[in-house]
Amino acid sequence: MNDSDLLDRLREGDARAFDSIFREHYPHLVSFAGHMLRDHAAGEEIAQDVMVELWRRRVSLEVRSSLRAYLVRAARNRCLNDIRHRRIRRTAEPLLVLDATPVAAADAGVATGELESAIKDAVAELPERCREVFELSRVRGLRYAEIAEAMEISVKTVEAQMGKALRLLRERLAPWLADTDEG
Repeated sequence: MNDSDLLDRLREGDARAFDSIFREHYPHLVSFAGHMLRDHAAGEEIAQDVMVELWRRRVSLEVRSSLRAYLVRAARNRCLNDIRHRRIRRTAEPLLVLDATPVAAADAGVATGELESAIKDAVAELPERCREVFELSRVRGLRYAEIAEAMEISVKTVEAQMGKALRLLRERLAPWLADTDEG
């Protein structure tokens, strides 16, 4: 059975067509994504996400090239989003985690509590869209594509809002970052 027939059956909700697509393409997607991310487990997660999304969007699916090319492109986009997300997380970690400096235990507890309060206040003061994007990413762990879909905005808008949120948080929390650098 060719891709066109499988896709027609998939659009009709045929689970056997989906199973056939899954069995044929899943191993390649895992290998591709695992290689791109240099992490086999993350590659499996990406491949699973692509397949779940394929099933979820089956009715409105438009495949203009081969099914394999479509699935690889979807996996590639998810991998790039994951890489971007990891890079931003690494950049933001100093803003969100108090550096473990040698401070008396009581002082450390107070400082941590104050920092957590400052972070919550800073996040609460973000413009509404920035705050929503930031919380969907950092609190709920959504990828940019998932945030874009949930908020009905483009991935580029998500990226811009996250960049703005991180810049504003960095500015607002600058005194805290300076305090931790002195320790």
